[in-house]
Parts: sequence; C-alpha cells; structure tokens
Amino acid sequence: MTQDKQTPIRIGLLGAGTVGSQTARLLVEQREELSHRIGRDIELVGVATLNPDEVNFPWIDKSLLTTDTAGLCTRADIVIELIGGLEPARTFVLTAIESGASVVTANKALLAKFGPELYKAAEEHHVDIYFEAAVGGAIPIVRPLRESLVGDKVTSMLGIVNGTTNYILDEMTTKGLDFDVALKDAQDKGYAEADPTGDIEGYDAANKAAIMATLAFHTNIGIDDVTVEGITAITADDIAAATAEHKVVKLLAVVENSEAGVSARVYPALIDENHPLASVRGSFNAVFVKAEAADDLMFYGRGAGGAPTASAVVGDVVTEARHIAQGCVGPNIPMYKDLPKAPIESSKAAFAVRFLIHDKPGVLAAVAQKFFEQGVSINGVNQDLKPTLNDPGYDGEIQQLRIVTHMCDELTLRNTVAEVCKLDCVTGTPSILRVLN
Repeated sequence: MTQDKQTPIRIGLLGAGTVGSQTARLLVEQREELSHRIGRDIELVGVATLNPDEVNFPWIDKSLLTTDTAGLCTRADIVIELIGGLEPARTFVLTAIESGASVVTANKALLAKFGPELYKAAEEHHVDIYFEAAVGGAIPIVRPLRESLVGDKVTSMLGIVNGTTNYILDEMTTKGLDFDVALKDAQDKGYAEADPTGDIEGYDAANKAAIMATLAFHTNIGIDDVTVEGITAITADDIAAATAEHKVVKLLAVVENSEAGVSARVYPALIDENHPLASVRGSFNAVFVKAEAADDLMFYGRGAGGAPTASAVVGDVVTEARHIAQGCVGPNIPMYKDLPKAPIESSKAAFAVRFLIHDKPGVLAAVAQKFFEQGVSINGVNQDLKPTLNDPGYDGEIQQLRIVTHMCDELTLRNTVAEVCKLDCVTGTPSILRVLN
C-alpha cells in the first residue's frame, strides 16, 4: 500500500474486454474528477491482457499493455480483476492481496466458489476486496447488503439478476418467438454469448444468489448449495398459457432464511402481470429485499453492459482509493454463522403444471384423482388452450391441460406429476412452473 501521500495511487487492470475497456476509459477520462473525490491522485499503471496487439482503444496507452499479469498484481495498490473464471483469476487475486493490494472484482463465479477464502485473505492482509459489479451490474445491491443493512436482519431476497434470460423471455412474451429464435436474436444483438450455457441454464444467476445469501445471512453459501433450473425448457406454449392468465415468465433468484434453514434457488416462475417484476424488461435487473426493520426494499437498474458494469467497478475503486488515502480499510465481511441448509421438501409454492393429453372423456377426472391421492390440492384448471401437434398413433388432437395447485412442497408435487404421467391418456413431457404469490 502506497504510503507517500504525494504519490498517485497505482491501479492495475486485469482484462481489457467489454467491461475492462470501459473501466479503463472511465479511469483515464475522469482521472482528474475521481482524484478530487478521493483526495489523492490515481494512475492506471498497467492493463494485463493475453493479446496486447488486439487491444485498440484510444484511451488505453499501448505502453500500459502487458502479458505479465502476476507482475502487475505486485506493483499496484489496487488490482481490478475482470478476466473472469476460476483460475487463474483466483491465483491473481490472492497474489494481489498477499502483495498488499486491495482488489476490485466483477467475477461472480470466483466469489461464489472461493468467496470466504478471499474475504479472509483480505482481512488478514489488511486490504479491501469490493465486488459491487458481481451482482446486478450497475445496481447498488452488494453495498447495501454489506453495509447499509448490517444493523438489520435480512430474511429473504428475490429478483431478476440475469439480463440475457430476461431479454429472451421478454422477446418470447412480446413477439411470440420460440426459445431458439429468441436466443439467436439475443446473440445477434450481443446480449448473449456464443456459448450461452451459463446464462440460459441459470448458472450465472446461481452464482449471484450464492453471493447475496452469503452477505445477507453471514454464513457460507457456495455455488454448490444453490439449486438451479434454467429456461431452456420454456416453450412458446408456456408463454401463451401464461399470457392467457395475465402472467409472465421470469427467471428468478430466490434466497431465504427460515426456520428450516437457508435456501438459495434459481428457477423460472409465473408472475402476475401487475407485479413490479413483470415490468422489468430487456437487460434490466431488479432485486427485492425483505428485512425485519426496513421491511421491503427494491433495487432496479441496468444489470449488464460494459459501461453500466464499469460504473460499479470504478465506484469500488474510488471507495478503496479513499481508504488508502486515509490509511484505513473498509469493513470486513463477517461470516460468524453456520446456518443449516433447508431441505428441498421444506420449499413450498403454488405450481402450474401443463400436461399434454389425449382429448377423450374421463381424462380430467383421472388426472385430478392422482392429485387427490398424493394430497395436492388443485386451485384451478384450464383446458381452453391451443391444441398441439398430433401424437403418433393417436388420431385425435393433443390438448393442453393446465392445473394450478395450492401451496405444496416440491417433492410431493414432482411425485404427483410422475404418477399422472403414467396414465395412458397423458403424453409428452409436462411443464412445471412455480407461481409467485
């Protein structure tokens, strides 16, 4: 850590991609303004990249480009890690911390897997680690959980924390597109990666759910503790059925601290069209937080994009630079609890199940009987949905039967669906969606 107050605070940037390049732009173009806010000059002293020849931004001086990432970690006061992934990101972050540098990162996968190790290392070496951009892009949600609400007890959070899936579902809803078409459109417009697996399978949102749960509940919730369902099974029929009931489908991250223990889950759910989350469009994100004293809070804004995410990164840089200028560090991340993980059977919800059935007398009664036998109460039935394609070997139309349940546990619901699927009158794969109350 720099001691001479006349010497600029040195900043090393790892990565010059979409977010990294925009971070460099803000640091360079706003250097004077940021220095006034910090009370000390700052200087970008290096930009680490695997291919310096491919970095061509007017605000990044070519002399700053380096392939010696480890070396840059040891000669900076603040290291910004934007290379992503687990390794070598973890090694570089630890190298920076052990060299006395504070760290800013937007790497949600790294924090969801190795967060407690990195938080402890930062505390032991008396440096900061900040990561506002790891959850919700430009939305300030990490700092409130880490500092503003530290005097309260957070009980639950839910929200839309992945812009790619939100854009895809929004396009399916507003334009009637099939999933594959909406995904291709998202890729063409740069909202989805060439390999979109991390987004559409829910893993990106799961990493963020793990981070939020760890901060809110002061206990270690890793990525392996998060149950995940993506949106690849969502069809145009699911969207049409939701629309007919004045609902929309959204991929949610939900974390709770209940008597049964802590749970962190990611899944697509049906939301009433009048719910605030229903109006979260495109790449925007929104997170609801419920706390005992503060009650309900909502955070909304751009959840992705180079410039919005860079805004959060540079905000962390300013915070850490202020600490360095004042000769102190920020608050640590206390994880003093070892809370139990809630079993899956403790998770209860209302469910909407869409079956494909042979349209003949007695089908509804047979299906309802299976729900009765499993002790699952039916709240509503809708058979007035668009017929699907014919089933080979069956000369009638395949109808859609949609059943909405009262609150029940997921294990019982899935056992019930499995029993219904054994009926000769049921074909294909059923769709199961939770209904957000």
